[in-house]
Amino acid sequence: MKQKIKAFIYDFGWPRLIIFFFVIALFMLAPFVGVNIDSSLKDVFVRFGQNGVMVLAMVPMMQSGSGLNFGLPVGIVAGLLGAALSMQLHFTGAFGFIMAILLSLPFALFFGWLYGLLLNKVKGEEMTIAMYIGFSIVTFMSIMWLILPFSNATMIWGYAGKGLRTTITLDGYWSRILNNFLVIKTGRFFEFPTGSILFFIVMAMIMKFFMLSRTGTALTAVGSNPDFARSSGVSINRCRVIGVIISSIYGAIGILCYQQSFGFIQLYNAPLYMAFPAVAAILLGGASVNKASILNVVIGTFLFQSILTMTPSVINNILRTDMSEVIRILISNGMIIYALTRKTKAAA
Repeated sequence: MKQKIKAFIYDFGWPRLIIFFFVIALFMLAPFVGVNIDSSLKDVFVRFGQNGVMVLAMVPMMQSGSGLNFGLPVGIVAGLLGAALSMQLHFTGAFGFIMAILLSLPFALFFGWLYGLLLNKVKGEEMTIAMYIGFSIVTFMSIMWLILPFSNATMIWGYAGKGLRTTITLDGYWSRILNNFLVIKTGRFFEFPTGSILFFIVMAMIMKFFMLSRTGTALTAVGSNPDFARSSGVSINRCRVIGVIISSIYGAIGILCYQQSFGFIQLYNAPLYMAFPAVAAILLGGASVNKASILNVVIGTFLFQSILTMTPSVINNILRTDMSEVIRILISNGMIIYALTRKTKAAA
């Protein structure tokens, strides 16, 4: 029995156990420090729907052996381009949101294909190179946002008459289009964003079916045992590129989900570090560097967003100071370091 408990703790990981009990403690402590539980739960569910698809984007790359997708901004930039084009064409409501997704897909396919080809050239160093690719595309697009010929008055700088604003409001377009769909309101503060949760479930089911398909099985084989996959006639490079493309597509759709919930489009340097919360969330859910599942995504996103929601209100009320950003950085980077350390030990 003792050995089973030790094996469970090792597999699940002390950091995850500590964070799990820390979240429970925050919810139990909340009423005693004047924090409204209904409002906090609402924020947790909203954040889950807002970020869940971007965490899902990690799965295909990890399963195909390309490691953690620190280059998620590649897909995010594609989503931002789709959103900007949809607004430029004055598409609004649910149709505008759908068009933003459709317009982002060609960019996600093309950028993801180039990204995958590059990662195939640097096998063994994918995560490091991916981080620099993400930083590079965000910097490149910071120039392009200024010179691309957008003309929608809502989007461009008023004093110059050209160049996109840093933050663009989605009011009148598709702000909270998913969150408000079939929304459930109970009590004074609680809201359940049914639409965004349903959208996440649909995207998760599509991912699940894809991973169970012949191509998805080949991706998993490549990530688990490249030599066996090669001997079975599977093209490793092709599978890795497919994994990167799917991840980029989910990153593009994920940022659109994030935007509609947030109510704004954020450009320029805003996507620079967006990969880190997604990476931390899936690792927090129990994924390893080369193996991830939908369950890891659900658990990790819920725990991570619970911490981000509860920490500012509970801890700050106790300490009378703002420690939320410090704790967020510690958790994000700590989980990434922990996962990479375990990978090194396993390899040894």
